[in-house]
Amino acid sequence: MRLLPALLALAAARPLASAESHWCYEIQAKASNYTCLGPSQWGEDCQKNRQSPINIVTTKAQVDPDLGHFSFSGYDKKQKWKVQNNGHSVMVLLEGEASITGGGLSGQYRATQLHLHWSEVLDGGSEHTIDGGRFAMEMHIVHEKVKGTSRNEKEAQDAKDEIAVLAFLVEVGSEKNDGFQPLVEALSSVPRPKMNTMMKESISLFDLLPKKEKLRHYYRYLGSLTTPGCQEMVVWTVFQEHIQLHRDQILTFSKKLYYDNEQTLRMTDNVRPLQDQGQRLVFKSQAPGQLLPLPLPALLVPMLTCLTAGFLR
Repeated sequence: MRLLPALLALAAARPLASAESHWCYEIQAKASNYTCLGPSQWGEDCQKNRQSPINIVTTKAQVDPDLGHFSFSGYDKKQKWKVQNNGHSVMVLLEGEASITGGGLSGQYRATQLHLHWSEVLDGGSEHTIDGGRFAMEMHIVHEKVKGTSRNEKEAQDAKDEIAVLAFLVEVGSEKNDGFQPLVEALSSVPRPKMNTMMKESISLFDLLPKKEKLRHYYRYLGSLTTPGCQEMVVWTVFQEHIQLHRDQILTFSKKLYYDNEQTLRMTDNVRPLQDQGQRLVFKSQAPGQLLPLPLPALLVPMLTCLTAGFLR
């Protein structure tokens, strides 16, 4: 889809030109020195009916046997990534160095960037909620579908899944997360919009994530970008396993980053309000062995005992 790179480029450029984009988060709209449009006034596709984020009700999520394991390519590559304050979040530019397949996706998706959402309130910084509960932060790894990798022609023409976002909820942990520390340390070098820096240490994407074996359990639904223009072309994966950061690491995002060049408004609460799920279904991956609550030998022994007893009669 030729329009997609242009849309992603436009979305990335908007925060760098606040006077033109004129959209902002609620905390900015309420600030006396800001004249911008808060989430309730966002235009383009933002008022449509397949929007994100949503509240995921775990008991209503339906098991989809097609939601299998992901295959991660390049996620283990260590690199000093470029970090940018884009005026609405901090973004790590991935430049297609990594990609994913599997996980019920219709093709290959190449990673373009990751960014985060957060709050000074440690249960108020995630965009998605789980059973009504919000988390300290949420990290989004944004992927663009690679042209020509869809499984069939109909899927190739369907714009509902042109972007795949892997969403990870972040909670407060008791220890410092060493994998995240190079990103945390880079924040002090990009306090204002349009500022860029390079991480001082090389890390891989896997260094930021829970252990790979924990990435088998996730929720899936179709939605939108969570910033204007809110295009409804995103297949969302929200992982059940959480990232843990120390409280000080989480609060550094709010302390070091600013929405404005004058550094009068700290960057925090960059969270879009929940959107109506409507008639959309939320699916979940099937845990290994879910259909067999007991180990297979434990199930077979009673069965064989019964059969043997029947033959001996």
